[in-house]
Amino acid sequence: MRAKFLKVATAGACLALGIAACGSSGDDNGGGAGAGASGGSQVKGKIGVILPDTKSSARWATADEPLLKAAFQKAGVQYDIQNAQGDATQMQTIADQMITNGVTVLMITNLDSGSGKAIETKAKAQGVATIDYDRLTLGGSAQYYVSFDNVAVGKLQGEGLVKCLTDASAQKPIIAELNGSPTDNNATLFKQGYDSVLKPKYDDGSFVKGPDQSVPEWDNQKGGTIFEQMLTQEPKIGGVLAANDGLGQAALAILAKNGLNGKVPVTGQDATTSALQNILAGDQCMTVYKAVKKEADAASALAISLAKGEKGDAPQTIHDPEGNRDVPSVLLQPVAIYKDNVKDVVTDGYVTKADLCTGKFTALCAQAGIS
Repeated sequence: MRAKFLKVATAGACLALGIAACGSSGDDNGGGAGAGASGGSQVKGKIGVILPDTKSSARWATADEPLLKAAFQKAGVQYDIQNAQGDATQMQTIADQMITNGVTVLMITNLDSGSGKAIETKAKAQGVATIDYDRLTLGGSAQYYVSFDNVAVGKLQGEGLVKCLTDASAQKPIIAELNGSPTDNNATLFKQGYDSVLKPKYDDGSFVKGPDQSVPEWDNQKGGTIFEQMLTQEPKIGGVLAANDGLGQAALAILAKNGLNGKVPVTGQDATTSALQNILAGDQCMTVYKAVKKEADAASALAISLAKGEKGDAPQTIHDPEGNRDVPSVLLQPVAIYKDNVKDVVTDGYVTKADLCTGKFTALCAQAGIS
């Protein structure tokens, strides 16, 4: 199943791209001109980055944006980072403005493949190099893709739910699947991963397949409504495969409302502070940590190389089934997080002890060895 979507090449795959001439040297949206760069000479190219929203996950504003800014400033490259705030039309407008203002490299996290494809087509026509960041644009024309192995993310979620249910000695639990946005290819890959773990359990009768529904636009409020309907439909839900921490939090709120928090294992993804607190408290089963710094570092290094007119280094490939092409990629490995290794996320610097270990979580942090 995995081979249909994801193929990792063992040999290095690099593309030499022609970079358009440098456009405007101005930067109207917080982009730096390279003050404090170690090299002393300013890179001639300009990088545009469009992030998707601030609602589906806090990471886009709290992690990706500052990490990318820091990398571009250190390299002395002009940049413009903006957020589409969940509006595909706004993303298109931002992309048009960036191209007009002279970006030579454009990196996007699409809201859906249709609008992402249109942006990449226009950028390509203008000689602008393109990178898909975190989400692959199906049928698109991005020269590179930087993300995590998203099928592996889903497998860790499925394995995590199995582990938590096994630890709880659950007998034939009914599983609800609260999937990500149907327009996000990552959500498809996550589901491919966790279904590859859960389906054999359904088939042999160890687990019972319950409600299975996607949440439009990863909207947590809609996720809560959908899960409440699931629980009404099937009150004996025994486990929840929530595709990310936001949806997991939405499910936990409904479980708590019904006196079931801590009794029904719930998965997640993103290792948010609130999710880690939920894990420490015993309300959430696990999450998946994707070291955003590694992803941002890999993407920024690739974008900076292209801005300099150099080759990009992408040693793997991912298959785009709609475009029927293999896209040179950097695919990073995720890590499953349970109560006994929450401290690893703090040690890595992704979450601070000060933010995590507050109030009632101070004692729980100490018990988990977080110092």
